[in-house]
Amino acid sequence: MSPRTNDNATPDAERATPAESTAGATPTEATAASAPAENTPEATPAEATAEAGTAGAPAEAGFAESTPEDTPAEAPAEAGTAEAGTAEAGTSEAGTSEVTAEAVSGSDGADGADQRVTAVRRLSQSQRRWRAAQLGFCAAALAVAMTAGAVVLGALRDSGTTPAVAAVSNGVTPNLPARGHLDASLLSLQAHLRSQPKDFGGWATLGLAYVEQARTKGDPSRYPQAQEALNRSLRLRPDYDPALAGRAALAAARHDFAGALKYADLALRQNPYSERALSSRVDALVELGRYDEASEAADLADSRRPGVPVFTRFAYVHELRGDVKTARRVLEQALTTATSRGDIAYVTSALGQLAWNQGDYHSALTYYARALAADDSYLPALEGRARTQAALGDRAAAIKGMEQVVQRFPLPQPLVELGELYEARGAAGDARKARDQYTLVDAWISLAHAYGVNADLDTALAAADHGDHKAALTAARAEWARRHTVHTADALGWALHVSGRDAEALPYARRATATGYRNASFLYHLGVIEKATGHSDKARTALKAALDLNPGFSPLGARAVRKALEAAK
Repeated sequence: MSPRTNDNATPDAERATPAESTAGATPTEATAASAPAENTPEATPAEATAEAGTAGAPAEAGFAESTPEDTPAEAPAEAGTAEAGTAEAGTSEAGTSEVTAEAVSGSDGADGADQRVTAVRRLSQSQRRWRAAQLGFCAAALAVAMTAGAVVLGALRDSGTTPAVAAVSNGVTPNLPARGHLDASLLSLQAHLRSQPKDFGGWATLGLAYVEQARTKGDPSRYPQAQEALNRSLRLRPDYDPALAGRAALAAARHDFAGALKYADLALRQNPYSERALSSRVDALVELGRYDEASEAADLADSRRPGVPVFTRFAYVHELRGDVKTARRVLEQALTTATSRGDIAYVTSALGQLAWNQGDYHSALTYYARALAADDSYLPALEGRARTQAALGDRAAAIKGMEQVVQRFPLPQPLVELGELYEARGAAGDARKARDQYTLVDAWISLAHAYGVNADLDTALAAADHGDHKAALTAARAEWARRHTVHTADALGWALHVSGRDAEALPYARRATATGYRNASFLYHLGVIEKATGHSDKARTALKAALDLNPGFSPLGARAVRKALEAAK
């Protein structure tokens, strides 16, 4: 399973959110910014079900001690129902009730971990019983990431002090802080909004902070809270463009890209220069496979709000068309304008990923080192460094690095990559370790579904190589029905192939490479499917192109390509 440059996360998802002009939508009350502080311990959310097929999960309020009239009732975040109420109206959510501190902090970390352990064990019933204890240990790491983002009323009460809340000038949305201070920012916002519950700007910022925390901690339980906070902002001011742009970002994070486009357009009606909305619009069009429109949207965004968020999107649109030279030039230009640690980490990681995609591993390592110098916990750089070490043959360093990643961020892609590294090493116990990683992917996907995240693409890719082929095909078809991108075409083609339906698979595999996007995994899949359908020459061409482009694109895939080419001699 090779990394996808921009499918599970939009380009902006790997950077600190910039300050954003809100001309035409000036709040009447000061919004909340945060004072820097170290990470604050957090409580786990109230009971969250991780079983496959769970329809929804409880959404906690932005903070516990809210006034009854302003606190929405528990809102289930079911997959596919992220649009709970229109932003234009911003009203009439079903019922209201006061959410107490006890309801927020009612379950402790141990309870949360037990729930996840149970979920993982249920998902792995077909596996041997004696592995349950070790899976439980892995699941506990998963639980940490899933529950780390719960609302922290207990911490507020116990800490004795609360970081100061600084006022910002009218017309400007507070800049979300770098990751190290995000938890402190949330505490500050919660404290501020307890005393200023009518601050629509503060609620919008809180919602965006929840989205950011969900991303950085792999914690989908934050998404219902983000939706609740953003909806509250829109009830107070229905056309507030930062809240509309926040809903676009939330929808994109849940992989509801049609919803992301809708809310981005609504925000741009209110403020045509909203950087976040302009960026989210490009993201949505890219992820819907509307590449020509995405290119036009990137040009428009560049003309209105040039800067790091727009430059990185502009670069990705060009990369999807095979124009790597322009993509690299634009990213290098973005790096010259990056000043914050978050921006530097984001842009250098994007350059590292671009270099890795082209097989330029030493340049990739240099970029990742620079990213980690800016932020030593930056997930894409940690992942990318381990992936590059594997490509260079330093398997021990790669496994150690990826183990550290999944211990802190047990997300599908690094879990699969670590599993494949174990399989490629083949030492005693590695087969079991690999299966444990794939089982945890299933657990994460179930949790993501419970909090309204569409994880069909993750399911299709992981299950096709390491799970249930029928489930892979079902998920890939569902994702293709929603959006036609190079990534969904590749996923559906490969799912059809592993299901023994190569004639059906071939058009999708060819479509995945038709834009010129240079991806060795896509070429590998295409070559295998061409061979299975009797096109030996085309198969050899595609397989050789995969190795020429990125000879270490996958621990298992690259080995399979070499064997196939050797057999074809």
